Amino acid sequence: MNEIKCPKCGTVFQIDEDDYVSILKQVKDQEFEKELKVREEKQKAHEESLMKDMEKKMGDMIHAKELEIKDLNNKLELKKAETDLAIKTAVTEKEKEIDLLQNELQLKEKEHELEEKKLQEGFLEKMKSKDEQIEYYKDFKARQSTKMIGESLEQHCSDEFNKLRPLFPNAYFEKDNDAKSGSKGDFIYREEEDGVEFVSIMFEMKNEADETSTKHKNEDFLKELDKDRREKNCEYAVLVSLLEIDNEYYNTGIVDMSHRYPKMYVIRPQFFIPIITLIRGLAHHSLQYKKELKIVREQNIDISHFEENMMAFKDAFGRNYRLASERFQKAIEEIDKTIEHLQKTKEALLSSENNLRLANHKAEDLTIQKLTHNSETVRKMFEENNKKKKDDQNDD
Repeated sequence: MNEIKCPKCGTVFQIDEDDYVSILKQVKDQEFEKELKVREEKQKAHEESLMKDMEKKMGDMIHAKELEIKDLNNKLELKKAETDLAIKTAVTEKEKEIDLLQNELQLKEKEHELEEKKLQEGFLEKMKSKDEQIEYYKDFKARQSTKMIGESLEQHCSDEFNKLRPLFPNAYFEKDNDAKSGSKGDFIYREEEDGVEFVSIMFEMKNEADETSTKHKNEDFLKELDKDRREKNCEYAVLVSLLEIDNEYYNTGIVDMSHRYPKMYVIRPQFFIPIITLIRGLAHHSLQYKKELKIVREQNIDISHFEENMMAFKDAFGRNYRLASERFQKAIEEIDKTIEHLQKTKEALLSSENNLRLANHKAEDLTIQKLTHNSETVRKMFEENNKKKKDDQNDD
């Protein structure tokens, strides 16, 4: 049994083990609950304090973020305003550039229209001139026979040249009447100065009537014209043509045909005098060289005679030597092939010996008199050389 004394009244109680445990438990439960309550209050106070601190911190953070957001919004508004201003400025500049380009484009279009109108007017004017010219020649041809057409064109060119003949005092311009080769041109133009010819032109005039069944082309006559030029020893060839009257290739001016035949041109009648002056002017630049070449040729004519004599001797000697060499080689080949050809080899050797003898005879027969035949300058050189030798011997 356990005794328990009451702290208030002093009464002593006896209690068994179970009661003691029960009382002790009650005491402990009360203390525990008290302590738990105290702890809960402290915990609650601590949590409230933490919550207040947390709320304060969160408030501070929220305030800071609000300030940051406000600052960012201000910056964003400023950036947006700057961007809008930049876009507006760029758009304004681009609009100005577009306006400027549109103005330039409109100006270019107006210039192009004016240029196009000018070209059209020029083209129409040229077409009108060409049509008038075509009509003139058609009318001209319609009033003449086919034979008279060609003769009239020749007469036209002759008249045009004779009008200006005083400008060409040293010129020869006449009909080509030499048909030894089977063909001839219409006119030949030649001009010389100080005995030196510096320009020569073969002219051919071609035309036909509109009613002619077989229409000719300019190219049909180029080959024959080139042949006449070479046979008459002319440097240039010119076809004065009214053929293919609607062909703009020949209507634009002087047509150079040197890609087909050397130094050849095709012209319309209105370019007859200009082509003469053009070719004459170009050829006149070479006159000085031709004069110098003539002098050199005259100085070298005696030497050329000497060279001709020497070459004649060389050719004769070489021919005999070649014949001998060929026959000798043939004899050697025949010996190498077979013994049965010895007789032929002997004949070839004898023949070669005879040619060598002839060649040797010609070499022995060669004299200074023969070499200088028709070469007065070389002969004088040998005579002066012999005279000089004699004088030197007399002096000794």
